[in-house]
Amino acid sequence: MAKQVDLMQGTLEMLILKAVSLGRLHGYGVLLRIQQISGEQLVIQQGSLYPALYRLEHEGAIKSAWGESENGRRAKYYALTAAGRNQLSAETERWNQMAGIIKTILRLTSADLAEAQS
Repeated sequence: MAKQVDLMQGTLEMLILKAVSLGRLHGYGVLLRIQQISGEQLVIQQGSLYPALYRLEHEGAIKSAWGESENGRRAKYYALTAAGRNQLSAETERWNQMAGIIKTILRLTSADLAEAQS
């Protein structure tokens, strides 16, 4: 099994938006979906998940409705709003831009630096 990695600060809400964009989910389902799509490499703690869901709902990025879970229990289901789709798109773009910058920096060698300075 692959080693689990710590979630980078500032990425939880983006991952929640992505998970919910794939289909309506209850809170624990969001947690499981993130684990699933990360190949079990990311584990989200419930103590972090539920406050993030609350923030996203309060901001209007997701909406909730009560429904019945697979095991017959009452559960709050979350769905992405238009504002949430826009937020996910913007955050994805920023993430990809930052990842590209960091990748460029990490590939830099002392020879590259010397060449750039001459």
